[in-house]
Amino acid sequence: MKQSDIFKRKFQLTLWAYILLFFLTQTVFSQSLENLNHLEGNKTKTYYSNGSKEQAETMAKRCDNVISFYKSLVNFEPTVTLLVLSPEDWSNYTNFPVYGMPHYNDSKTLIVASEDNDFWKSFIPPLDQLPKELAQQISNTYSDKNNSLTMRDFFDLLAIHELGHAFHNQGGLTMQRKWMGELFANILLHTYIAEKEPELLPSLTVFPQMVLSSTNKSELKFTTLNELETNYELLGQKYPQNYGWYQCRWHNAAGKIYDDGGTKAFKKLWQTLKKQKEPLNDVAFAKLLSKKVHKSVATVQLKWNE
Repeated sequence: MKQSDIFKRKFQLTLWAYILLFFLTQTVFSQSLENLNHLEGNKTKTYYSNGSKEQAETMAKRCDNVISFYKSLVNFEPTVTLLVLSPEDWSNYTNFPVYGMPHYNDSKTLIVASEDNDFWKSFIPPLDQLPKELAQQISNTYSDKNNSLTMRDFFDLLAIHELGHAFHNQGGLTMQRKWMGELFANILLHTYIAEKEPELLPSLTVFPQMVLSSTNKSELKFTTLNELETNYELLGQKYPQNYGWYQCRWHNAAGKIYDDGGTKAFKKLWQTLKKQKEPLNDVAFAKLLSKKVHKSVATVQLKWNE
């Protein structure tokens, strides 16, 4: 087996194992916040571990900016408490066993890591074993000031994806499909970055490209959106590789939707999903998205298998 193939296999096993853990550990975790530091001066209520104030300020400011940006578009803001945690505090506030994955431990408490960590580092590829063009993209995008590779920039941005779930869960939207819930969060993430922090677009887009390039579609158990709908829990529990592949395709689709429809596409999607309460079949849903939102959103469903 080629070294590049060995890396791809190792990369897949690492990614999918963590996704599996994420699915299996989504339970509410109760712990007093009194042992954390309270960050003053931000609209997003923020608590942080000792020594993590700088990262907490950065993440809180970004959450504030995301919520403010979307409030101006959809006249709604969710309630979110942000915890920026060190490895030592992680297990005190979440049951998720791997330090570094942004997630909720309840419907309103968003947990992020304050430090670079082994989880993020596990995704650093051996550049000499990858195609030169992809290796150069990764090096250009994910090198820190010491010219060392780090995936921190990508995982920090996933906090915005999680804010997307807070928006639609608390905003009373009817997502119609599980895949739409994930696509919505990725559209929210990509649109904000493109509009307000465009210098971070490579950090957002190269990682999904790297994952998709290492996945052989023919080896996946499920590939259609309908299969995802009927096997969503099974995917997370037994076929996490499939879930990761779907998620990265939604990342790519979100970028295309923004490029084609801009902020208007997101605003129309919000309005449409908030107004349409009755369940729709696939044909009616695609027609609604095309007519009321943007053709590029309907295209995700209509041309998924092409």
